[in-house]
Amino acid sequence: MPEQKWASVSTPYIQPYTAGQADAWAEEAALHGHTGTHRLGEVGEQPAPKDVAERLQLTPGDPVVVRRRIVLLDERPVELADSYYPAAIARGTQLAEPRKVAGGAVVLLAELGYEPRHAEEDVYARPASEDERHALGLNEHGWVLVLTRTLRADNGKPIEVSVMKMNPQGRYLRYETTL
Repeated sequence: MPEQKWASVSTPYIQPYTAGQADAWAEEAALHGHTGTHRLGEVGEQPAPKDVAERLQLTPGDPVVVRRRIVLLDERPVELADSYYPAAIARGTQLAEPRKVAGGAVVLLAELGYEPRHAEEDVYARPASEDERHALGLNEHGWVLVLTRTLRADNGKPIEVSVMKMNPQGRYLRYETTL
């Protein structure tokens, strides 16, 4: 294992947080003496991309609500995060509105009767696109680390797919499982 001082785990990002508690990224960054926040970009309904449709058990092109965010560390972009929700779940809710969701998406999903109970994550690296290099401040040969997470409710129904494209420099992901 490479020597790291900052290992990121996923569990805090998929658990609802309580009133007054900072979001998971803000708390994680603060633990390391930094400021973590995000800037909300596009929010709206669109046809599901093929890979997202498969993960949400939809037909490609079925409507989904997407929320695009730029994740910042000390006001510097470090991640591009897109979260997709089946339109049948998100349409007409705060998830479909172009503003931050009070308490976070997992809190709202639970309030709507879709409490996240299981997460699957896939991680891989690839060369960054021109847009990704520009947004993340990478050089012309820069790569991104891509983490795709599918959240499922108690009944196994997929309720959210998030695709996060990160600057891989200094990233160390740690996975823990309790059986």
